[in-house]
Amino acid sequence: MPRAGLTPDRITAAAADLADEVGFENVSLSALARHFGVKDASLYSHVRNLQDLRIRVAFLAGGEMIDRIAVAVAGQAGKDALVAFAGAYRAYALQHPGRYAATQIRIAPSLAADSPALRRTAEITYGMLRAYGLDEPDLTDAVRLLRATFHGYCVLESTGGFSHSRAVQTSWDKAIDALHLTLEHWPR
Repeated sequence: MPRAGLTPDRITAAAADLADEVGFENVSLSALARHFGVKDASLYSHVRNLQDLRIRVAFLAGGEMIDRIAVAVAGQAGKDALVAFAGAYRAYALQHPGRYAATQIRIAPSLAADSPALRRTAEITYGMLRAYGLDEPDLTDAVRLLRATFHGYCVLESTGGFSHSRAVQTSWDKAIDALHLTLEHWPR
């Protein structure tokens, strides 16, 4: 019989918090069991295994992140939407490093297809890019460019990879300006 108060959602939220504290790769079922004061086996009534838990954290984090982005881009278009999108993305990645790392794991397409958060992410991202007049296959290429730029920047920033005296924010702003110009003049 499942322990009172232990649910998949509660375990997932605790795993996400733990990921932000110790790193996503260091989250374990044993650490969560200690957190809840139960034996490891008690968690298996709620999550199948560590991979299941990691996917749950990825979906939770992806939902949180796109919720922030959606609020930021509401009513915006073009460069203003891009700046808002990028800023919300970066803020989430830096404030929640473990959760953000979870959003980068590979998830089976069959599971991804059932995720409302991933569908919403695609809708909001593609909607923002359509303001630049992009259609497929250019939309996919532009999404990959944005994700690679945002992700690379956030990872380098969070690991202290920018040691030059120039302010990191100034470089970020220039990068977003460059992305805007690229999107406006997308090669066709």
